[in-house]
Amino acid sequence: MIAVTGASGLLGGNLVRKLLAQGQRVRALIHLDQRAVSGLDVEIVSADLNDPASLERTLAGVDVVYHLASIISLSMDSWDEVYRVNVLGTRNVVDACLRSGVKRLVHVSSTHSRQPEPFDQVLDEDRPLVTDPTLPPYDRSKALGEMEIQNGIERGLDAIIIIPSGILGPYDFRPSYLGESLQLMQHNGLPALTTGGYNWVDARDVATGAICAAQTAKAGSRYILSGHWHSIYEVAVMAAKISGTRAPRLVIPLRLAELALPMMEKLATLRGSEPLYTRAMLNALKSNRHISHALATRDLGYEPRPFLETLTDTLNWFKTQRTSS
Repeated sequence: MIAVTGASGLLGGNLVRKLLAQGQRVRALIHLDQRAVSGLDVEIVSADLNDPASLERTLAGVDVVYHLASIISLSMDSWDEVYRVNVLGTRNVVDACLRSGVKRLVHVSSTHSRQPEPFDQVLDEDRPLVTDPTLPPYDRSKALGEMEIQNGIERGLDAIIIIPSGILGPYDFRPSYLGESLQLMQHNGLPALTTGGYNWVDARDVATGAICAAQTAKAGSRYILSGHWHSIYEVAVMAAKISGTRAPRLVIPLRLAELALPMMEKLATLRGSEPLYTRAMLNALKSNRHISHALATRDLGYEPRPFLETLTDTLNWFKTQRTSS
């Protein structure tokens, strides 16, 4: 039996489908939204990462746990929330795995857990975890989550860590932040773009890499599963060509966007809405361009598919969802 926490998310939906295609029995741990696994041959369990007793019962009889559940936040004011789920929740999963006799835990972290600088050097598995208290709460929480896994390993847990970059792909029901941004690009919902970019990776490739690592990696291994770096402008142009729309022509330098942050936040407060962008978002767009998956390629045969394929499949999936609803 395989258990997947966070099965309702973008990566979870793709991972569960790949596990089922292999003939695995899957127990999907879901907090609220079940759309990503609705209609699939899985055992759905309502789970709360902050309820240790229920976690232990849920993981009874499970051989492998994929721990995907986390809160992704682009806010600078979300520390309490992300700490509760991404750190304390991970600690509870580790404890439950040890008490339940789980044979292997696969923890999904993020490249945001790594110090991005120096930007001119390759970011790989040896890059230190972030510690700077001025960095976004999400980044720091993912670093602390990895420390909880390391503590579990020291206590005898067989665990490995998967470290993806920015994930895109089909089955993005919620949708994710990146998926929502793509839809805004597709429908001319962004008045302007900014400079900077991101390393984008397909959820299907991350799922395949995670499964391969679960089956073959040595205990304690860490693998970055990255894809391809593209600027926001490049992505918008590609999305426009796929959708037959027009990409935003206005591109604002990151420095100007940073100067305008206080005004954007005040405007959002007056309107009672979320700001168009946050400091955490801008930090992400300045992230390291040179994120290496060389170790995963060597050990796991990991090869991310072309970004255009990911973008096309993702936009087409969103289109299918709109027409069927």
